[in-house]
Formats: sequence, structure tokens, C-alpha cells
Amino acid sequence: MEKLEYKKVYKDLYLPKDKPTIIEIPPISFVTIDGEGDPNGDEFGLATAALYSFSYAVKMSYKSKEIPSGFYDYTVFPLEGVWDLVDKTKPSTDKSNYAYSIMIRQPDFLDNNLFNRFLTETKKKKPNPYLDKLQFKTIDEGLCCQILHLGSYDDEPASFEKMKQYCTEKGYERKSLKHREIYLSDPRKTENEKLKTVLRFKVVKMDPPIR
Repeated sequence: MEKLEYKKVYKDLYLPKDKPTIIEIPPISFVTIDGEGDPNGDEFGLATAALYSFSYAVKMSYKSKEIPSGFYDYTVFPLEGVWDLVDKTKPSTDKSNYAYSIMIRQPDFLDNNLFNRFLTETKKKKPNPYLDKLQFKTIDEGLCCQILHLGSYDDEPASFEKMKQYCTEKGYERKSLKHREIYLSDPRKTENEKLKTVLRFKVVKMDPPIR
């Protein structure tokens, strides 16, 4: 069985250039957990663990008595997060003010029935209170600007500034303060300067000025 490698099949989504680009993102199915607060806290860790426990249960289901219809082998997709601020009047440096939705993309064969099945199985094998917060949904981002950020998470503002300038030059406008991060590196095993993160936010094409 040939394994689906997301970095090869979906290269434009997961291995963009380190320069801003405009891209149309197709609808994608995820398991997600919503939360608030500092991502360095215990709650964020438990939420992340719940997402991975579920995702690996789906990945290893070919070993189960009832193999899902349409199953194919694949590499588990990376963790992603959509970030916003609870109080928009506070600076983005206040991590306790973060609102987030963290998620992991799922294979095409997963449906609602299989989601419920694997959720039940995961709760039995790896109990975690955050499994009760898991949702299975399709997200349609549409038109976006994205860039591959190289380096520390704390240095992301410089990449966002590049994206902002690019959008202005090309006639696009950012839709909201929300943005997506796709974590291609494990921060526990990777030096800060070598971290790779996809940064993305939704945009809208501006009408040309009337002359």
C-alpha cells in the first residue's frame, strides 16, 4: 500500500515559499478543539494530546477488526492553529488573551460515523477530558495569503509585515485579525532558528480605484 505523503501531494499547502503568495484553499476536513489562554499552559497541552490521540487512532485503524471503507495509508497531518484575540483592545503580546482553534487535518475516508466510532475508542484507550471537546468539521478558508516562516514563533511579526506589504502591492486586503499557523517542526526537538511554520490569513481582492 503506497503511503500518502502530505508534503508531496499537497506541497502548495504545506511547503510554500518563504515569500508571500496568494492561494485558494479548498474545503478541508479537520478534528478541532476551541480554547482560550496561554498556549504554554497545561490546557493547551491536553488539547493537543487529545487531537493526536484521535488522529493516530484513525491512522492505525487498518489494524482493527473493521477497517474503514476507503482506507489508505498516509502520514498524519501536522498540528494547525487558528489564532485570534479575546479582547481586541489588548496587545497581541498578551498570550493570556489568545483565543484559538487547534486542529489536525483528517483523511478523506473519515466521515461522521467513523468520527464517533474512533472518538469512543480513543476515550477508552487514552482517556483525556479534552476528547469531549473534539469536533469534526469541514473548513473552507478560500482566498488566502501565506508564507513559510523560518525561525522563532516570536519573530512571526516580521513575516506578517511582509505578507501585509505584498497584499497591498497586489491589491488584496486582509479580512480579519485571525490567522492560521501550521507547525511543520516539533519545537521540542528543533532549534528556534530552524523552526518551520506556515503562516496564513484570509484576504479579499480589492476593487480597482475609479478613475
